[in-house]
Amino acid sequence: MSVILHITKREEWERAKLAGVYRGDTLESEGFIHCSEPQQVIPVANTWFPGQKGLILLCIDSQKVGVEIRYEGVGGGERFPHIYGPLNLDAVFQVIDFEPAEDGKFVGSIPFLQRFTPSPPSPPSPRAGEGGKINNYQ
Repeated sequence: MSVILHITKREEWERAKLAGVYRGDTLESEGFIHCSEPQQVIPVANTWFPGQKGLILLCIDSQKVGVEIRYEGVGGGERFPHIYGPLNLDAVFQVIDFEPAEDGKFVGSIPFLQRFTPSPPSPPSPRAGEGGKINNYQ
């Protein structure tokens, strides 16, 4: 499963459940719904949602999204997933309360999401002639 996240207000999500589709607050104005990868969500929250209460994270299985998702660069070149159309509700597999700390900042990590955050690649196995010990019994 490939997971992307969307920060929104609980009221927006409740409206979407009644409507049968999620449009967010930027689909009409910008043409897409802003999303993040798990490792991007805390910095995004601190940039765009500092001190805001009543937020939730929509955990989205990107493979179930019924419209196009584009990964596009913003500002410093980091690429973010953008959903180009209304989000079908069956692509949302979990909703998590997302509140800032007392100082208004979002901190740490969300334990549930750690299993979806890419881990650093493992070093390659040594091959013959590259410094690793290779036993060759012929």
